[in-house]
Amino acid sequence: MNAATEFLIRAVLLGVGATLLIDLWAVLLRRLFAVPSLNWAMVGRWIGHFPRGQFVHDSIAKASPVSGELALGWLAHYAIGIGFAAVLLALNGLAWGRAPTLLPALAVGIGTVIAPFFILQPGMGLGIAASKTPKPAVARLRSLATHGLFGIGLYVTAQLLNAVW
Repeated sequence: MNAATEFLIRAVLLGVGATLLIDLWAVLLRRLFAVPSLNWAMVGRWIGHFPRGQFVHDSIAKASPVSGELALGWLAHYAIGIGFAAVLLALNGLAWGRAPTLLPALAVGIGTVIAPFFILQPGMGLGIAASKTPKPAVARLRSLATHGLFGIGLYVTAQLLNAVW
């Protein structure tokens, strides 16, 4: 297998595995502690307005619905996870994928919190780093924890992948 193919396969599997881990964590938090998780339909709605030239909303919940917004939100969620995994591999090489260590994965995972803080949340009307939410500090900590867990998921998925590949 050539390096480009291996890179693509590893990026997809790492991204899906790490994203799945944070989704399972969200389900656990919701069921055990009634912690609400992100509504992926709202993410899909936000993205669905891009072709119309609207990237920032006062309140995404008040924006007009978009056909297929839930599916679009989930698709984007996993595509972004794959993209972040590709960043990890691009920064650290396939050698990291073949012999993963925790620190690079954790650094990339935590670093990805920049995306919701400065792109997603402001675009959806929640302000920079959730500044317009009722409890910004709680929202920020939850985002940071989730993205840290994503980093751990990248590492764990890489380890599992190497156990079978």
